[in-house]
Amino acid sequence: MADSLPAELDVVVLGTGLQEAIIAAAYSRIGKKVLHLDRNNYYGGDWASFSFSGLLSWIEACRGQSSSNAEVNWKDKILEGEDAIQLDQIDKTIENVEVFCFASTITEEDGAEEGALENKQSNVDSDSAIANRALISQDEKDQTSTVINDEEKNPENIKDPLSTKDVSTEIIQPEDIPSSTDVPSSTTSDTSVAKELIAANTDSSEINTNSVEQAPDVSSQEVTKETKKMTYSQIIKNGRKFNIDLTSKFLYARGPLVDLLIKSNVSRYAEFKNINRILAVQEGKVQQVPCSRADVFASKRLSMIEKRMLMKFLTFCLEYEEHPDEYQDFKDSTFSSYLKTKKLTASLQQYILHSIAMTSESVSTIEGLQATQRFLQCLGRYGNTPFLFPLYGVGEMPQCFCRMSAVFGGTYCLRHSVQCLVVDRETARCKAVIDSNGLRITCEHFIVNESYLPKKSTQNIQYRYISRAVLITDSSILKSESEQISILTVPAREDCQPLVRIIELCPSSMTCPQGTYLVHLTCPSNGTAKEDLEPVMYRLFAAYSESEENDSHECEGEKPKVLWALFFNVRDSSAVDRNAYEGLPSNVYVCSGPSAALGFEQSVEQAEAIFHQLCPGEEFCPAAPNPEDIIYDGDGARPENAGFGTPSETLTVEREENVDGDTAEHGQDEKEKISEVSAINKMDRESETSSPDAQTLKNSINETEMPKDAE
Repeated sequence: MADSLPAELDVVVLGTGLQEAIIAAAYSRIGKKVLHLDRNNYYGGDWASFSFSGLLSWIEACRGQSSSNAEVNWKDKILEGEDAIQLDQIDKTIENVEVFCFASTITEEDGAEEGALENKQSNVDSDSAIANRALISQDEKDQTSTVINDEEKNPENIKDPLSTKDVSTEIIQPEDIPSSTDVPSSTTSDTSVAKELIAANTDSSEINTNSVEQAPDVSSQEVTKETKKMTYSQIIKNGRKFNIDLTSKFLYARGPLVDLLIKSNVSRYAEFKNINRILAVQEGKVQQVPCSRADVFASKRLSMIEKRMLMKFLTFCLEYEEHPDEYQDFKDSTFSSYLKTKKLTASLQQYILHSIAMTSESVSTIEGLQATQRFLQCLGRYGNTPFLFPLYGVGEMPQCFCRMSAVFGGTYCLRHSVQCLVVDRETARCKAVIDSNGLRITCEHFIVNESYLPKKSTQNIQYRYISRAVLITDSSILKSESEQISILTVPAREDCQPLVRIIELCPSSMTCPQGTYLVHLTCPSNGTAKEDLEPVMYRLFAAYSESEENDSHECEGEKPKVLWALFFNVRDSSAVDRNAYEGLPSNVYVCSGPSAALGFEQSVEQAEAIFHQLCPGEEFCPAAPNPEDIIYDGDGARPENAGFGTPSETLTVEREENVDGDTAEHGQDEKEKISEVSAINKMDRESETSSPDAQTLKNSINETEMPKDAE
């Protein structure tokens, strides 16, 4: 494939992060020729999602491996009157990687991942694959756990868990950051992660895990009973059921990404789940925060006076622009100071500041009011919270837009990069690129993720960093009778400490197997990720201890146990202006990595801005045509996989019963005339026929918005 890439294109995109994927999709959609490359063997870059073994391979790639792309002499491709800008082939966006295993461990022979026989990665070493088959064959004779579905998501990220080396408590310094060009192949190394983390202390107990298709709601008692048997070996065996995000975010129900998914019809490629609850820490305990009107009046923790005070203030925030006299005198003060003047109780102030506005105490009054208003405006569109989560992880988002680009003619090639840009001296524009095989490709524009830029272009930039932690726990942070996706904002105890955002994902989010929860911690960096996030981890969680498990019984206030933990820092370039990058041609456009914000606003806005610079006057990501409007070449026969879903696949809820089809199977003109009342009634019927914990948006978010007054 790499040897037959087109030699002339409209645009070359380097990196498959969210911004790059959106731009590639938008550019392909208007008929332009797009070549989309990535030095990794997976999509997403710092937006990627991994299985557990895939994550171990990613950690191994961060431990110091250099680029696997052989250096090809490109200097003879540079003609007279041309200059070259050599790009960086080593990813330096990840630092300070530290891994800790708290779960009980067993022998390596029992630690093979279920489903590994289906591993078809091109870079898997054949000898290791044979050894792995032998291990799994032996395991199948001894264990009785159910076999997972062969059609699990993201098989390209799956690696042999025995392939990576010990990373426990290892810190990666910036100068040691390796290339992510090639996630390491499976080997039979004696220093693998699986071998060194597995100690002589063994626990032969097994758990019988459910396949992801079943994903039933289980009581906290049942989950706790299962997790008492969870071992590191069983985490590896269930590794294909994990989808672990490098970037942890939610979609605002009325945010720009949801609007873009609806407009472009890219939502057909993804499934979404409502966020069930928003939590807060009050008096050292985790509590659920009432958000909607119904939640406020149903709450037993708030007095009637507090309920009225809260509703009055939230109603004001929803339309605060119309009452400038209420906040004009506090424009220069902090939002927390402003809340104290509104006669709100201390608990209500904390609810509003940290769980609704989700801001720190240092933000201004205007910023706090804007954040509160955005939260309230998103309520009710798809559930009783303003958030959606993509099933199988945030890594699905860039892949969805890459799929749209491919449908409309985009060319994709992973494990392939660009060595240098060819710059015309007269025009100072990039006229071509030379890829990792030495092929010269002519292009009008070049879009690149900032992690590929050479050091001389970024040497004067002071980057911010984001501290991230990923925890695998044995139970929910707030136990309930059904599975819940939760978000919790933990305020800083000291002025110098950052505000920490915690997102807890349950098995029904398709990101972790039954008996475990996946917890993401995120905050702006003050130090290493471990220094920033470990105090919060131990404040709300407890390290798993096999001795405690054996002699303790279930108690109501028991903290969830951490089975496995990963800490790392990721570079945040979202605030860097394009002009800050030195020595780049005018037709080279730079995309930043993920920001520390909860939503996707910055990414969508940056992608749209770059697209309009490329194609002034063109519509950004127009909707795909209806199948009946497509004119096919040749005999007029419609291809079997044209990439267009049937129009009736608009909004489907898990376990739906007798839900009428949407009227969107008519032409574009008729779509614009769909009754908003009909859309509201449809959502009401779906909510009535679906349990709240299984209310999942599938294939597409509804094409017709719900009016505000219908909430």
